[in-house]
Amino acid sequence: MTQSTALYDIPGPHTRKRHLLYGVLSTALLLALVGWILYLLFDTEQFTGTKWSPFAYEGIQELLLRGLGNTLKAFAYASVLSLALGGLLATGRLSDHRVFRWVATLFVEFFRAMPVLVMIFFIFVALKVQPLPALVAGLTLYNGSVLAEVFRTGVNSVDRGQREAAYALGMRKTQVMTHVLVPQAVRAMLPAIISQLVVALKDTSLGFLITYEEFLHAGKLIASNLDYDLPFIPVVMVISPIYIGMCVLLSWFATWVAKKERRSPKTKAVEVPPAGPGTLLPGGGPPAGP
Repeated sequence: MTQSTALYDIPGPHTRKRHLLYGVLSTALLLALVGWILYLLFDTEQFTGTKWSPFAYEGIQELLLRGLGNTLKAFAYASVLSLALGGLLATGRLSDHRVFRWVATLFVEFFRAMPVLVMIFFIFVALKVQPLPALVAGLTLYNGSVLAEVFRTGVNSVDRGQREAAYALGMRKTQVMTHVLVPQAVRAMLPAIISQLVVALKDTSLGFLITYEEFLHAGKLIASNLDYDLPFIPVVMVISPIYIGMCVLLSWFATWVAKKERRSPKTKAVEVPPAGPGTLLPGGGPPAGP
């Protein structure tokens, strides 16, 4: 006999054995895949000293650090401007004026549908803008348009009763938006916002196509060096964990912010002891009768 809960039946002994077998087989397949990849890497001599020797030189290390700094600089500019542009466009799309809604909708739909690389190339080549501003502008236009939809959807997801109650109290639309709707919508929007910022962080790698000296551009210079036997795979194995680490840190920071908001002392209720017979109210009057 198997016990049950409100959601599912607790597995019995035969089911647990079957699940254990599935787990063992899956683990064996994953280990076999990892072993096969390692065999290919060793077979193609990707771990030779010649291919890994460039990372021991101070000049190569400085090149990678400079590229990483340029990547973070482009991401910082693009993320701040994208959030600002997204908020502005979302305000336009939520406006009561039809003209503002149409203009904001046209802007959002156009730049959200345009490939990021096309926008970057157009700004860099046609408008003759320097690599960093061209990269930041392209990332801002695309990610700002996507974030505008995230902001608009998040605000509209708040219970309609919250909006109506605020208007009933005599609050203006700006006050309703800033004090009632946006604070509640931020918690729902935060995962989508962080996901889009991660996309912006990874898209900074497109800068190497317009000769912007970011992290991937530095890796390309090292990987194409014939003196080190074209160390493409070692460069990928060094750069990829750093990109992954930056994305994980960004997600961790968002989780930390969300937990800090939930632990805010402003949201804690004050415990009021039950009133006994003859207890006076805080104002000094007698307790209300039944």
